[in-house]
Amino acid sequence: MSDSALPLGSFAFSSGLESYLAHTKPKSSFATFLELSLASYASTTLPFVLAAYREPLELVELDDIQDAAIMCTVARRASVAQGRALLSIWDRSIRSAVPVDASVEVSNILKDFSILLRSTPSNHSASNDLPIASAHLGPLFGVIANVLGLSVQQTAYVFMLSHVKALLSAAVRASMFGPYQAQKILASVGVQDEISNVIKKEWQTKVEDAGQVIPVMDLWVGRHEMLYSRIFNS
Repeated sequence: MSDSALPLGSFAFSSGLESYLAHTKPKSSFATFLELSLASYASTTLPFVLAAYREPLELVELDDIQDAAIMCTVARRASVAQGRALLSIWDRSIRSAVPVDASVEVSNILKDFSILLRSTPSNHSASNDLPIASAHLGPLFGVIANVLGLSVQQTAYVFMLSHVKALLSAAVRASMFGPYQAQKILASVGVQDEISNVIKKEWQTKVEDAGQVIPVMDLWVGRHEMLYSRIFNS
């Protein structure tokens, strides 16, 4: 679950980094963006990861709540794209490797969710009907981590660490620095502390209280599609 090679398609997204670079030059700082992005991602998404881990049978409802909570259309599209990729990985690869003592009931929840998602018309956006299921990354990550036997602490840390890895990968491809500097940042005590701090801050946050604490992040992400040229989908 922490492997950078996990095919979630995160390489296609910069989580607003590319837009941030375009709108803040020449004062762009990755350290500043990383701090803001971690706080934003933890406040908007981590509560759904933790809630789904603790109450996996509420997956459908949590997915629906997060769909309503995301205000930025571009961010919503990225969340759904990666969530559906994770669900596909579960169906095709991970399910056969689950521990023998894993909860059959929780595994069935994922199976039922896949069926529900396939029953949702692909062109629902063209009508006035709301989707039955969207498959956001956060809730699905929490449920799958539960089935695989990760602790709730490990789940939170791996989820936020994966976000840092995705940002570093985007920064390298955006030529902010090279791969050696990226690994230096990833291994730094500062990043470890930042991840731990945002997890601690949002540990008890209820999903109904989850929301954007860095408003400018939604502006950067939302304005990405208005860039004259870009190398990422968001």
